[in-house]
Amino acid sequence: MTLRSIAAEDVAADASRFDTLIDVRSPAEFAEDHLPGAVNWPVLDDEQRRIVGTLYKQESPLQARKLGAAMVARNIADHLDRWIADKPREWLPLVYCWRGGQRSGSLAWFLGQIGFRSAQLQGGYKAFRAVVRAELQMLPQRFGYRVLCGRTGSGKTRLLHALAAQGAQTLDLEGLAGHRGSVLGAVPGCAQPSQKRFDTLVWQALRSLDPARPVFVEGESRKIGTLRVPEALIEQLRERGQCLHVELHQAARLQLLLQEYGHFMADPEAFCKLLDGLVALRGRDTVAAWQQLARSGQWASVFSELMLRHYDPLYERSFRSSYRQLGQAEMVALPDGEAGTLQAAARRLVG
Repeated sequence: MTLRSIAAEDVAADASRFDTLIDVRSPAEFAEDHLPGAVNWPVLDDEQRRIVGTLYKQESPLQARKLGAAMVARNIADHLDRWIADKPREWLPLVYCWRGGQRSGSLAWFLGQIGFRSAQLQGGYKAFRAVVRAELQMLPQRFGYRVLCGRTGSGKTRLLHALAAQGAQTLDLEGLAGHRGSVLGAVPGCAQPSQKRFDTLVWQALRSLDPARPVFVEGESRKIGTLRVPEALIEQLRERGQCLHVELHQAARLQLLLQEYGHFMADPEAFCKLLDGLVALRGRDTVAAWQQLARSGQWASVFSELMLRHYDPLYERSFRSSYRQLGQAEMVALPDGEAGTLQAAARRLVG
C-alpha cells in the first residue's frame, strides 16, 4: 500500500485519528521524550545503535548499513510477532523516528506490505519537537491565570490539588516536573524528566485547557529543580497572573513541612548533603549548625530555622519583586493544612 507522509503540525493538532503512535527510536531516545501516547518499538536498541554508528564513522557507511539492515529486519520481525496478531485490517498506525527517515520507513514499509494503511511522520520527532517549541511561545498567552503565591510550607500545592478535586482548571507544574521546587524538593524515588520531556508535558497540559476558564497554578521560580519553566509561561504568570496570597499560621506551616519532608528523618545525611547547596547563600557556619540539628534529630528546630533564615527571606526578595500583582493579591488564609480546610478554601475560590 502507498505510504502516506503526515506533517508534524497535523499530528500535534490531532493525533486521535491514528490507532497507535509507534516510536521506532532506541529506548534511550524514547525515554528522553516522545509524542504523547506513543509506544516504543525500537528497530535498533541502544547498544545496536551505538555499534552501527561507530561502524559508520570508523569503517564505512556501506558496512554500517549492511549490519544495521540485518539488525533492523530481525527487530521488526520480533515486533510483528509480538504486537500485530490481534490488529484488524482497519488498524491505522503512525510510525516515526528521529528525522522521519530509514528507521521509521523500514517498519512502515513492512506494515504496508501486510496491508495496513500505515503513515509516517514527516520530519520525525525532530519536526514534532519544533512544533512544541513554537507553540510554547504562543499557548501561554491564551489563558487567564490565578497564581497561588505564599511562603514555603503555606499549603499551595495541597490547595492546588483541592482545587482540581473541586473541578477547577489547574496546571500542576511541580507535578509535571517531579519536584517540589526547593533545594529539598526532590521527590523520593522519582527522577525528574528530561527538559524535552517536561516541555512536551507542559505543552500537552496547556493544549488540554479551556481558554474561557481561569487556570489555577502555583507561582514558581524560573527553574523547578533542574528544569526550566518555558519562558513565555513564566512571563505570563509574573506579568498578568492574578495573585492569590496563601497564608498559613507559622505553627501550621512547621507541621506541614515536617509532614512533606518527613522522609529525611530516615536519612539525615541525605538531608545534610542537600543543605551543602545553601553554603553560598547562608554561610558555612549557619549551614553547619542546621546540619547538626538534623543529625541530632531536632527536626522541628531545623525547619523553623530554615523558614526564618532561608525560605522566608528568599520569598520576600524573589517573589515580591517578580510577581507584579502580588501587592494587590486576594488573601487566602488557612488555619491549618488539613484536607477539610483546603477543600473549603477551594470551594470558596471556585465559587
